[in-house]
Amino acid sequence: MRFELNETQQLLRGAARDFLAAECPMTQVRAWMDTETAYDDSLWRKLAEQGWTGILFPEEYDGAGLSLVEAAVALEEMGRSLLPGPFLSTVLLAGTVIHAAGSEAQRRKYLVPICRGEARSTLALLEASASWDLEAVRLEAARTGSGYRLSGRKLFVGDAAVADFLVCAARTGSELALLMVPRGTRGLRITPMPALDLTRRLYEVVFENAEVAEEEALAVGPAAHAALAQALDTATVGLVAEMVGGMQQVLDTTVKYAKTRQQFGKPIGQFQAVQHQCADMLLWTESSRSAAYYAAWAMREGIAEAPRAVSIAKMYASDAYREVGNRGIQVHGGMGFTWENDVHLYFRRAKASEILFGDATYHRERIARLWIDAPVAAASGPAC
Repeated sequence: MRFELNETQQLLRGAARDFLAAECPMTQVRAWMDTETAYDDSLWRKLAEQGWTGILFPEEYDGAGLSLVEAAVALEEMGRSLLPGPFLSTVLLAGTVIHAAGSEAQRRKYLVPICRGEARSTLALLEASASWDLEAVRLEAARTGSGYRLSGRKLFVGDAAVADFLVCAARTGSELALLMVPRGTRGLRITPMPALDLTRRLYEVVFENAEVAEEEALAVGPAAHAALAQALDTATVGLVAEMVGGMQQVLDTTVKYAKTRQQFGKPIGQFQAVQHQCADMLLWTESSRSAAYYAAWAMREGIAEAPRAVSIAKMYASDAYREVGNRGIQVHGGMGFTWENDVHLYFRRAKASEILFGDATYHRERIARLWIDAPVAAASGPAC
């Protein structure tokens, strides 16, 4: 039984940290934040060269053939660097849906370009209710002689402006459907929405009688529901791993500041009140890391407890990242919330990530439902 990263995973972590330190410094992150999409094509190509855009997918689709545990290792480093752009939307959301629900031809058409870094995608799921419950999907997909006609709107769609195609969740009658909608489809309109985290842009996507061909339907009915649920759990684990990286960076930055900032003739880190803040930050960070990697292992192994492990990890990290960001700002004092200080950028990411894929309240309720529906014995532990 292993409770630490193996040698390969440690090498991946080191390579990811070095790559992101060189290609994604905070000065560059701030420059990308000032653009309309927070996306840089050159950076995306370099991510693809590292194999990260295909990290979760089999080699037969030009992927790297690694597991969610390895993806979590890379995502933790991405969170530490505050990586902007559509990685989460493309790889962990849209890519996972396509791999789980698509036919062989659809995987060749859509998943292979994602793995190669030649295409970006996203999932259009949320609507006016802003609920992550799949039963909340109401956008209409009316059957036509040649496929489907979409009418309605989706909200808070991440990175839609840079997506080459969208995976749209809709209803055809009473059944859930997953439909591929290429950019440029007639009747498709994408409009920016305000976002707290400027490294991840959100959009309103409106469908005005947009036609989708029959062959662009990934799945309909129970298969669509299962694929979407799997993709959301996968993306949630990836997000929690990313949140852990952000917490670690805030903690490291805060401890460094506490060691150097002088007050009353000595470093503020010598004051017990500041030490308590840092100790709490460490506890939240390490606990979130344990929950994240256990959930990644459970998903990889396909154990029955995996969905509950995912919700436990997200429930805890949603509160923990917010608190770590808050304590980091408190220790930095008045400068902590100024635009020039990087800590507040992590706090913005923390607040956005807190509600992405469901906040702590949503996941507590989900844990209760999962426990009632299918109680299982506790697993003995992960092996990375």
